[in-house]
Amino acid sequence: MSEEEITKSPLQMRADSLQERFAAQAVELLVANREITLEVPREHLITVCTALRDEQEFAFSQVMDVCGVDYSTYGEVEWETNSASSSGFSRAVNENKAREAKWQKNRFAVVYHLISYRHNTRLRVRTFADSEFPVVDSVVDIWNGANWFEREAFDLFGILFDGHPDLRRILTDYGFVGHPFRKDFPLIGEVEMRYDAEKKRVVYQPVSIEERVLVPRVIRGDNLDGIDADSTDMAETE
Repeated sequence: MSEEEITKSPLQMRADSLQERFAAQAVELLVANREITLEVPREHLITVCTALRDEQEFAFSQVMDVCGVDYSTYGEVEWETNSASSSGFSRAVNENKAREAKWQKNRFAVVYHLISYRHNTRLRVRTFADSEFPVVDSVVDIWNGANWFEREAFDLFGILFDGHPDLRRILTDYGFVGHPFRKDFPLIGEVEMRYDAEKKRVVYQPVSIEERVLVPRVIRGDNLDGIDADSTDMAETE
């Protein structure tokens, strides 16, 4: 073992091992906050995950979680301001121009959190799906515990898992329209339900409430009509 290898932390050694093993699969490795993220091209997902489970060097025998991510507005900051007291209210009332998005990769991703009991280590695996028609291969045949997690990601994000044995909604109603965790899904929803006494059943109808902008309460001393700003500031400090 070289002097350089001796000085490396166990985390960095694991990262180097993963990078070397899956170099042929064109993976990308991120190490941050003492965690490793392995970014795998969609076409190599099953190959990499199978190796992560079966090879004793890794032995990731269990998937702890599978979740979807929508990066459509990643990097945009809606409420950033240099001085909240001078621009906070007007920024909310006036229509804001969308800031330039910083995200350059596909909109949707699937993230897998793995654990190796043999080595007492964890690993995050991320793969990206097509933005228009998000589909990735199911890992249920590798980790059976991913079954309900993949159904949840399908239900909430609309990500399809090719090869899943029973890809149905799991949290929303069977007649639900859309996918509520997509960032273009309206906060008020698409439809609402109520009980119809005449029909003696629950019925669905278009939402009857109007979507509104949630404006933070910002008290500005120069806009308090008829109120002494100095006394207001003193009351707030008390």
